[in-house]
Amino acid sequence: MDTEMLTALERAFSALSRAERETIIRHGVALRVADLQKRLFLAESKIRSFAERYQTTLEQLDAAGLPDDASYEMHEDYIMWHHWVTVAQKVAQDMQALKDIAQQGLFGAAIANVGN
Repeated sequence: MDTEMLTALERAFSALSRAERETIIRHGVALRVADLQKRLFLAESKIRSFAERYQTTLEQLDAAGLPDDASYEMHEDYIMWHHWVTVAQKVAQDMQALKDIAQQGLFGAAIANVGN
């Protein structure tokens, strides 16, 4: 984002009342957490699907290594499995950061139960 635009946006946001800024941020946090919950559900579903298909966990597969006779599909799945684990970890971190904002509150006021 352009620095001039950011400054204009910051000025416009700062011009709002404290209560209005809190409301906007509270609603934004709630909407973002809802989006992240959907993405986490998708990632966890993909992870479970791979675990069921191969009857193992990614951690066990990493420790044992891919079988010598692993198919091309298994190699592709292995890469995607790692991808979805990374996505799930990142989304969980992002959700926690937003929940921390909600718990700490803004301007010293607590925002209750965002994303729970």
